Amino acid sequence: MTGRAVHVYGPVPSRRLGRSLGVDLVPFKTCTYDCVYCQLGRTTNQTVERRDYVPVDVILAELKRKLRQTPAPEYVSLAGSGEPTLHARIGELIAGIKRLTAVPVAVLTNGSLLWRPEVQDTLLEADLVLPSLDAGDAALFAHVNRPHPAITFEAMVEGLHTFCERFPKPVWLEVLLLAGVTGIPAEVEKIAALARRIRPARVQLNTASRPPCEDFAYPVSADRLAAYAACFAPRAEVIAETRTAAALHSAGGVTDADLLGLLRRRPCTVEGVAEGLGLHRAETMKRLEALAEKGQVACVRREDQLFYAVEAPQRQTRSCRIGVRGRGKA
Repeated sequence: MTGRAVHVYGPVPSRRLGRSLGVDLVPFKTCTYDCVYCQLGRTTNQTVERRDYVPVDVILAELKRKLRQTPAPEYVSLAGSGEPTLHARIGELIAGIKRLTAVPVAVLTNGSLLWRPEVQDTLLEADLVLPSLDAGDAALFAHVNRPHPAITFEAMVEGLHTFCERFPKPVWLEVLLLAGVTGIPAEVEKIAALARRIRPARVQLNTASRPPCEDFAYPVSADRLAAYAACFAPRAEVIAETRTAAALHSAGGVTDADLLGLLRRRPCTVEGVAEGLGLHRAETMKRLEALAEKGQVACVRREDQLFYAVEAPQRQTRSCRIGVRGRGKA
């Protein structure tokens, strides 16, 4: 047995959670939604069936090894390449992680199943839950999130509300706005009214900063996001993709499998990979170039940034050679 991590990846540089060690609980693109802005492409297994997709003991063994190999992250995040609450034993996993480490556990969920009491039950031992709300009415919910037919807009919103009332720790609600769709004043006001009903500890505004699965999912400008933040009470935070300085050391223990594991679940810029895995920027570029030449990494430009990812069947990316000699903005 090599001990290679299959379900644990990163650490990932997270805009909200800092240096976050990710845990993937479901197969790639097993989700309740098929969001137009998803960075991982179209959903291939849309379902509301909760199952034991991955053995909990396997995940805990991987996580234990990973925690020995890397400096302690700021969070262990249950997220990955699908909807984590579809895992029927997520509550057991959270309890197991809490026995394993003092690092707090965050659950990043689309919130679509929180209307089910048994799903709420499974998340009660987490330290932080981060659900989403991307639309202010049923029509735009259907357009943006493309939910499974079993999920209604009102049930989803009510689930967010009852969970916030019940959960004893913070809930941070992410609102992702799309230009010309939900990122217009009338629609933002609708979402803000729902947020006042849900009453999370924080509302965080986001937009489609990574390459989306649908070309019409356009980002909202930073200026507009800042203006829309004032519609929420208390004022929402704007979380944006920022370029931060990468680590200045080389992490010799980072394998190609670590790089691919990160990029399979989250397209990143060169700086994002370097920061998350603790690599020098120059070393990161060299490693990504080698993977690109083998056809294992593809790249796509989003506005003025270049992202790298493991190419999925639904993603319209192109293989490329990374510009080590100054080509492109990464």
